[in-house]
Amino acid sequence: MPIEVALWKLGDHLDPVEFIRMDSESRLEAVLAKDISVIDPGLLVIGRQVVTAFGKYIDLLALDAEGQVVVIELKRDRTPREVVAQLLDYGSWVRSLDADDLDRIFVTYGEKYAPEHQGSSLATAFCAKFGLDEVPLLNEHHRLLLVAAELDESSERIIRYLAEAHGVSINAAFFRAFRDGKSEFLSRAWLADPKTVEQKVEAKREKVPWNGEFYVSFGGDQKRVWEEARQHGFISAGGSVWYTRTLGLLEPGDRIWVNLPKYGYAGVGRVTEKVVPVDEFTVDDGKGKRVPIRSLPLKAAGHPPSSDAKERAEHFVRVEWIKTVPVDKAYKEVGFFGNQNTVARPRAQRWVHTVEKLKKHFGVRDEE
Repeated sequence: MPIEVALWKLGDHLDPVEFIRMDSESRLEAVLAKDISVIDPGLLVIGRQVVTAFGKYIDLLALDAEGQVVVIELKRDRTPREVVAQLLDYGSWVRSLDADDLDRIFVTYGEKYAPEHQGSSLATAFCAKFGLDEVPLLNEHHRLLLVAAELDESSERIIRYLAEAHGVSINAAFFRAFRDGKSEFLSRAWLADPKTVEQKVEAKREKVPWNGEFYVSFGGDQKRVWEEARQHGFISAGGSVWYTRTLGLLEPGDRIWVNLPKYGYAGVGRVTEKVVPVDEFTVDDGKGKRVPIRSLPLKAAGHPPSSDAKERAEHFVRVEWIKTVPVDKAYKEVGFFGNQNTVARPRAQRWVHTVEKLKKHFGVRDEE
């Protein structure tokens, strides 16, 4: 049922505090952007008026300490059911964002709205906000939040149905403004207790035992060329600890499936050596001799020396390929697992589905 909030001033008599309408929804947006703790102290705002791929604007985008993206949308002058539909549409776009996308959104936010974040990377701001040494897996899940003064009963039923029956992490926060003399007050109420919503959503999410298959994301740098990786037997990552740390998960004998972001899956192979920095990685020179990769005219050899930039240095893992294809032959389908981390051990049903389809497509047996 619609929520009605009223305030009274305590004294000899109960004096009602005057309800006022906010000057505009943009004022409330500015309040939330300045201090998101009025919604949740455990959020970091990373974007405001974020342009989507289909030309719409998300009011606020945030991250929680677990790396979940939170979409915050104000009702404005739309009907409640219109804004709920808009919120779901935004969720369909947000789920595709990777770490680079989120970092670009954060940089734009710092330049336009948050001077305190200018020149800072998302990883730096995230670790500072939550007191962490490294960034967790980002955008594995996302949350949707509608901000309104009130909702009609039909829209409330829709939100509850999506959360309780289908495991959609969606909720509504109600804000009302009040005035007492020269002082103004802002109140907040929830459609449903956020912790309860998250517990129900978590119960709906399918988690399965890890199937032993590693996911690898390869690309994102002009010096990182898939054809070189195919020819010389490696995967690599660099630019920050964010990308290189997960390479340490790989041990000789592990099987990896390589996804080229925006193109699809293009290779499967077995790890033969643990990760090493670029200065220590060797390849065949074409004459049967092992030489440092830096000695060959390869784009992969053009990264800064690891001694000069240990955190940004490229790191390599040697791989014996079972099957690879060129970029233009990469295989992808709607619903395939994707992730911004360089290496992952997914426990999602979607990963199991993806690997089974990949094995059939590439003709790979379990024992290979």
